[in-house]
Amino acid sequence: MFVCLGNICRSPCAEGIMKRRLQERALAGMVDVDSAGTGGWHAGELPDARMRRHAACRGYVLDSRARQFDPATDFDSFDMIVAMDEQNVMDLRQVANTNQQEKIFRAVAFCHRFSRYPEVPDPYFGGEAGFELVLDILEEVVEGLLRYLFPPPLPGGTRERGDVSASPLPRGGGAKLSAS
Repeated sequence: MFVCLGNICRSPCAEGIMKRRLQERALAGMVDVDSAGTGGWHAGELPDARMRRHAACRGYVLDSRARQFDPATDFDSFDMIVAMDEQNVMDLRQVANTNQQEKIFRAVAFCHRFSRYPEVPDPYFGGEAGFELVLDILEEVVEGLLRYLFPPPLPGGTRERGDVSASPLPRGGGAKLSAS
C-alpha cells in the first residue's frame, strides 16, 4: 500500500504507476495494489486534477478514490506499507504494533537515481514542475520496488530480495502492496 497525507497526489500516483508496470510485465495478479492517506479529509475524492493531468500525459490512469489508512485492517491486509515522506512514516509508526513496524518502508528507499531527495515531495501547494518531479521520482520508486519484489535470477538460478532493509515478505515472490 502506498501512503501519503491526503491520498490525492503522491500515493494514488504511485498506485497508478505500479498497476501499469505490473500489467506491462504480466504480473498484475501477483500484487494487490492500493493507496491511502494518513488523513481522511479527501475521502471519496478522485486524485488532484493536476496530478491526473500530468500522469495522463505519461499514460497513467489515476482513478482510485481517496481513503484514510485504517490501521485496524490495512496492516493485516498488506505486506508492505510504502510511505511517501517522513511525517507519513512517523504517523504510521504511531499506530503500528511491534510486528507491524517492519511492514513500513520509505518510498525513497527504492529510489537510486533521485537519492538526493530524502522523501517524495508533496506537490499540492507547488507549481506544475512539482507534479512532474513527483512523477519522475515515483517512476523510479516503482521500478526499484519491482526489482525488490521480483529480483532477477542470480548466477545459479537463485533469487535474493533487493538491498532495502530486511524483508517482511515471503520469499515466494508477489505481495499485497498498499499505496497511498
